[in-house]
Amino acid sequence: MAATWRVLVRGALGRGALGRRLRKVAPVVVPVLLAIADAVLVNGLELALELGVSVVAATALLLRRRFPLLVFLFTLPGLYIGYIWFAPMIGLYTLAALRPGRARLGVCAVLLIAAHFFPYPMSDFELTAYRENTLVLIDACVTSAAPIALGLLVRTRRELAYRVEDLTRSLRREDRLLADRVKTTERARLAREMHDVVAHQVSLISLQAGAVQVSTADEAARAGARTIRELSVRTLEELRHMVGVLRADGGEAAEARGLAPQPDLEELPRLIEMSALDVTYERGVVAGASGAKTVERAAFRTVQEALTNVRKHAPGARVRVRVDPVDTAGGERGARTGPADGADAGRAAQGLRVEIRNGPPDATATAPALPGGGHGLVGLRERAQSLGGTLEARHTSDGGFVVRAEFPYGAG
Repeated sequence: MAATWRVLVRGALGRGALGRRLRKVAPVVVPVLLAIADAVLVNGLELALELGVSVVAATALLLRRRFPLLVFLFTLPGLYIGYIWFAPMIGLYTLAALRPGRARLGVCAVLLIAAHFFPYPMSDFELTAYRENTLVLIDACVTSAAPIALGLLVRTRRELAYRVEDLTRSLRREDRLLADRVKTTERARLAREMHDVVAHQVSLISLQAGAVQVSTADEAARAGARTIRELSVRTLEELRHMVGVLRADGGEAAEARGLAPQPDLEELPRLIEMSALDVTYERGVVAGASGAKTVERAAFRTVQEALTNVRKHAPGARVRVRVDPVDTAGGERGARTGPADGADAGRAAQGLRVEIRNGPPDATATAPALPGGGHGLVGLRERAQSLGGTLEARHTSDGGFVVRAEFPYGAG
């Protein structure tokens, strides 16, 4: 019944703030007005007792949603004395919709039948009027059964709507899981293809470098071949690690990331040594001093990508790499600490700054024909932002280039 009122009121009232307020108040006020109109029409204005009891029963409907059982009991005197129907039927409907206990509804139905069947005063009851009593009893049973059936129907419809909504959410969640599974399968397939193609080529490079190392008598050539072979082996290790991450899912991916060796600041000197560039490394922080391995790994990748860009775009240029602790509140700490207390500065600092600065390229050097997709700096900037840091990349006035990144230790 309340749902019916809401539908009627929603259709009659427009939209907007006033319409929303009226739609909220109408389901509470309209049944009370109907019950009062029923009391006035049935009892008139002359019967003070009957009208008063009926109006009290109708007014009690204002609290029918909060106290449905108590409000229904308040409406029974209005039915018994004032012969009103709307108030007790609305009260019983609300009770069935909000508190649908079988025993409770059964007792309330019997009370409504009794209030409807027995006249007021009781002295007017004629036991021998079988035909009239039977008709009144049937009318009383219908009067009590109709609001209970409607209330249970509305409650069932509401529960069905909730279950349909839950089912819809479950189906959406299953669709997302299915999409994730498809992505995982595709990632595994791409990982296999990447491993087959790249690993094969890198293995050939390693074999060729090994052959040169064994066959040549030139010490410089042997050192270069040894470096190429070490780089190839290192590349294969990282490739296997990335393939494992791509093929793993959930906890397996986390386990694979935990078991695989991850580069940090300790690997920077070897990276610079094997870069075949003129690099000056200035270190103001000790590797592992802060314990933020994620930040150190991001710093390593930043230097690695910057050196790769120098080889591509500025062959023969001189490079300076600086790694210093940074206090996000007071600026760089590395400038105020010496090499001897770098570990203390690393522990006290709140972040890490990495700067790779190169000069102009050497005009006599030959630029290697290395492929590039233009995504290196974009990836570095995204990595820095994901850790809560920043990255700056720009040209310098002397024709060189500088890459500067800052990472807070809290993100590691």
